[in-house]
Amino acid sequence: MKCDILITNCSVLSSDFNILDDVSIAINDTNIVEMGKGENLRAKYEPKEVISGRNKLVMPGLIDAHTHSCQQLLRGRTMDEYPMIWARILVPFESSLNEEDVYYSAKLSCLEMIKSGTTAFADSGGVHMHKVAEAVIESGMRAAIARSTMDTGAFIPSSMKDTPEEAISKTEELFREYNGKGNGRIKIWFAVRQVMTCTEKLIAMVAEKAKELHTGVHAHLAEHKDEVSFCLQNYKKRPPEFLDSVGLLGPNLLTAHNVLLSEGDITLLKERDVKLVHCPRSNFGSHGFPKTPRMLEVGLSVGLGSDGAAGSSLSLFDEMKVFRSGIHAFWGLPVFDPVVLRASELLKMATLGGAKALLLDEKIGTIEEGKKADLILIDLDQPHLTPTHNLVNTIVECATGKDVTDSIIDGKVVMKNREIKTLDEEKIMCECRQRIGAISSRAGI
Repeated sequence: MKCDILITNCSVLSSDFNILDDVSIAINDTNIVEMGKGENLRAKYEPKEVISGRNKLVMPGLIDAHTHSCQQLLRGRTMDEYPMIWARILVPFESSLNEEDVYYSAKLSCLEMIKSGTTAFADSGGVHMHKVAEAVIESGMRAAIARSTMDTGAFIPSSMKDTPEEAISKTEELFREYNGKGNGRIKIWFAVRQVMTCTEKLIAMVAEKAKELHTGVHAHLAEHKDEVSFCLQNYKKRPPEFLDSVGLLGPNLLTAHNVLLSEGDITLLKERDVKLVHCPRSNFGSHGFPKTPRMLEVGLSVGLGSDGAAGSSLSLFDEMKVFRSGIHAFWGLPVFDPVVLRASELLKMATLGGAKALLLDEKIGTIEEGKKADLILIDLDQPHLTPTHNLVNTIVECATGKDVTDSIIDGKVVMKNREIKTLDEEKIMCECRQRIGAISSRAGI
């Protein structure tokens, strides 16, 4: 029997987040068609390409469920800065970007994600998002892409604001042009940048139109105290209550950050089946510690995001380490609970939790027959990973993005032996080095 790719004799992170040994994986077209003992599949299939899995772990590709690809050329600029970073740095920067800036920023973002084990992401939006879609198509990655949507805010320049009707129309145009492109890898979503920069009318229109087009909505939620205060003062409701009152809370809503949530907020989000995403390094550095143990206890879906490159890297391996340490110190130590957030749960957040956030958990997020072949290979034959008493624990605590040797997305090899096959790494980095200074100068930052 013929197949496109056969990964032989590897270890596999199973769908219940345990380790299976001596497994081979047959991939045909875009899907995993069979998994089984190494010698059995080697005898059964005639593959076009064989990838040796000896001393390697195959696991689902990581899914960055909240990032900003247009901020890639802000790296190193927001650390050690006093508030308000959003008004003083991020808005001037984004408003100064031209189409080619965004195109190369997105390409560089894809490069970094692929090389650190990420195979899919949700971009909450910026300017010129059609160029992001084009870059992602070229990269071979999978993405849910939204266009930044704002219609109010004193410090938001007019170039980044639209009327509600204009905002909806522009996202509809992006949807018509790019949704389903890249062999179905590209999904176009609507967005609500945040409640302080979107009017009630705009949010209600986004909710209605997203349901009409059967697509998702990406929003920042409960990120900082100013947002909560704004909603209480203007709507007499907390942010989730306000969004619910205009029809936005639902199973197609991805909310990023989710730090300042009350018990009532958590109950409401669970009732509406909203998909939550945490950005540990971003949140711990400026906003606080989310009630993640409580969210998991009530059964909320939780994913992880990098929040873009402005303040850190795009490595979800790094996010997992920081998240485990922070949640353990804040929620575990005070009550002597060493397993307040288990390693297996962190891997689930970075994979299946992200897949649920992107509304793709039936297709990606676990290694299973019939699912899309979105997976990565990790070199275990290294002193910081082998030997180990518990490989799941060791991957979370010790593995880095540089341990990822190969990446397969939608059944296609996009990285082999650390070499990107879909993008010209040297050209992209050279172009971005030339652009970063000019952008900063235009933005006045």
